[in-house]
Amino acid sequence: MSATAPGGRLAGKTALITGTAGGQGRAAALLFAAEGARVVGCDLDEAGALETERLVLAAGGRMHSQQPVDLSERTQVEAWIAWAAETCGGFDILYNNASTPKMNPFAKLTAAEWSFTMRNELDLVYHACQVAWPHLLARRGNIINTASAMALVTRGEGYSAHVAAKAGVIALTRQLAYEGGPHGIRVNALSPGLVETPITMRWLHDPEKRREREKWYPIGRLGRPEDVAYAALYLASDEASWVTGSNIVIDGGTSTI
Repeated sequence: MSATAPGGRLAGKTALITGTAGGQGRAAALLFAAEGARVVGCDLDEAGALETERLVLAAGGRMHSQQPVDLSERTQVEAWIAWAAETCGGFDILYNNASTPKMNPFAKLTAAEWSFTMRNELDLVYHACQVAWPHLLARRGNIINTASAMALVTRGEGYSAHVAAKAGVIALTRQLAYEGGPHGIRVNALSPGLVETPITMRWLHDPEKRREREKWYPIGRLGRPEDVAYAALYLASDEASWVTGSNIVIDGGTSTI
């Protein structure tokens, strides 16, 4: 992606993005910065987060990053957002990209796995949205939450905690859109299908397993981080000024099956 565009789609805006160490978070950081935003990232993965910051700066963009940050811990979310607001003088966009589930068939799913998934897929969205809310009120800003196409369509065993958490993200998004609208805050969600990220590629390196998953998608391929980043860019920009409470599905058509 090219250097920062003076008249880019996010020129003059500051965007907070969670989970910037790789995958969709890194793609969004690079794209948002290329479109003129000042990006503030965070991640538990220190090396990956710093590499993303280096890549953005090398491309001529602006980025600050704090790591490690555990977004399931309220105090760490508060510290990161306070640091971002102080560093940048406020912010306009919160993109809740980060999440980590535990997968197991429902009959074998432990209470610990359920709780872990809720903390790291739903609670972290609640924490970040609530802590960022006063700052977004001041700027009439917007929030983008990451849900999942799995919350809308069943694709086999093992996803019960994940789909419950992501359905909660969609419902929370709609409620926050209602409450934020009168104050100028827009809140939307993205629901990606299976995207090629460092995490998913750990179990998709097997060609047979990859071909099996690709059959889920009428468009014939898995998602790429950039597919999601471009949708997030639209929601973050003023082009979406009348879009709130929406859930944009980015899934190669799998939810049509």
